[in-house]
Amino acid sequence: MGSNTRLNTTLDRLPYGDETITDDLRVSKALPSGVTSKELYRDIIRIAWPSFIELLLTQLTSMADLMMVGSMGGKAHPEIGKQALAAVGLTTQPKFLLMTAFIAMNTGITALVARYKGTNDSKQANLVVRQGLLFTFVVTIILSILGAVFAEPLVIFMGSTEATVTKWATQYLQIQMIGFLGFALTSTITAALRAVGDSQTCMIYNLIANGVNVILNWVFIYGNLGCPAMGVAGASLATIIGQFVAFFIALGVILRGNGFLKLELKLGFMPHRTVLGNMMNIGLPAMVEQLLMRTGMIIFAKAVASLGTTDFATHQVCMNIQALSFMTGQAFAVSATTLMGQSLGKRRTDMAQAYCSRTRKVGLFFSLILALVFSFFGGAIVNLYNSDAQIVEMGGRIMLFVAFLQPFQSSQFIIAGGLRGAGDTKATAVITFVTVLLVRPFAAIGFIALGLGLYGAWLALAADQILRSGLVLFRYNSGKWKTIKIKNEEKSA
Repeated sequence: MGSNTRLNTTLDRLPYGDETITDDLRVSKALPSGVTSKELYRDIIRIAWPSFIELLLTQLTSMADLMMVGSMGGKAHPEIGKQALAAVGLTTQPKFLLMTAFIAMNTGITALVARYKGTNDSKQANLVVRQGLLFTFVVTIILSILGAVFAEPLVIFMGSTEATVTKWATQYLQIQMIGFLGFALTSTITAALRAVGDSQTCMIYNLIANGVNVILNWVFIYGNLGCPAMGVAGASLATIIGQFVAFFIALGVILRGNGFLKLELKLGFMPHRTVLGNMMNIGLPAMVEQLLMRTGMIIFAKAVASLGTTDFATHQVCMNIQALSFMTGQAFAVSATTLMGQSLGKRRTDMAQAYCSRTRKVGLFFSLILALVFSFFGGAIVNLYNSDAQIVEMGGRIMLFVAFLQPFQSSQFIIAGGLRGAGDTKATAVITFVTVLLVRPFAAIGFIALGLGLYGAWLALAADQILRSGLVLFRYNSGKWKTIKIKNEEKSA
């Protein structure tokens, strides 16, 4: 398999580390001889920028979905748009809950493939990919069936009380389950490609899928080009078609190979105990973390849903906009995960620290820009979703919360990404338990009971974010992530 220069980093020219490489965090600013900060920033940006573009446009597509859904009924009947926004919002947490298993295992895939990239062991990396696809396929088939069968009870459990909202939300979730397998397998391939630094390929196929999604939204939601107007169900159908487009392109990429990863079907997909064990050692704590997070988010969302359709629609809009701000943190978290994993695979804890600290600085810069945008234009952005005066006024104020949280979010995403790249998923699971499962939902319930309404819910969210950022930073500074090892895999596929 030929080399791909796009996958190369400064790390590749350094020798393997040994016991003489310092583990002292106090000297993390000292770079190896011949290595400059400029080179490290170049590596970070090269991996992050395609991820940023991909995640940004993916979220813009999600925003376009909601804007189109929220405009149903037009200005003459804005209540239809509010019901549609609430319907889509009610499916968010159940869908993420069902995604927990394969998203968590993707954490293990990324960490392992990144380490094997550090050791230049493509055979073991490709074995990990095959095992990851096997796991994702089996688990997702089961989850898709469960999600489709129990769609309506899940929506009602989330707090839906209006018949129309329940009907639309159920249709949306059931259609999502039809496309769940394509989305899940694509995410596994993406996790592997990003682990070796090939985020540009992921960007390309996801952008194509997003374009398909937006175009089909216009066709299916409103009934253009001779299609019937499908409303909320049309938005869901457009999404899954786009996801399948991404899957077929991603599959073609990995079957062809990218210079390090190549899916060879002739090697088969029989379970490999050692590899699956390593994946689960990293992935299971991440799964627990995701389950805790989703449980906390569901309790939180149910508390907000109890405030009524207008407040929940406003909350859904602001959460969707906040998710846009996640993109910078998540994009640079991809860099942190990839470069930390590869550095530790090469036993270079000094480089792992150097990459992580510089990634945080770049992420902070972009987070401050977003904070300014949300501070001054928050209300105008909310108005793009729905013109209801209450939603615009309340949403504009909540956007000030979103602006304030930007630096905390960025730091948290990036450091947590680095810890996951090191395989330190147990610590992040504990932190999630404390913040998302305990602090956020119960503080929200308390603040709402005190009469603070939706603002109280966002105060609780802010408390969660700030505390989580502090705890993640404390864990990183402890240096415990440097001691995590993985079992030696067998050298045969």
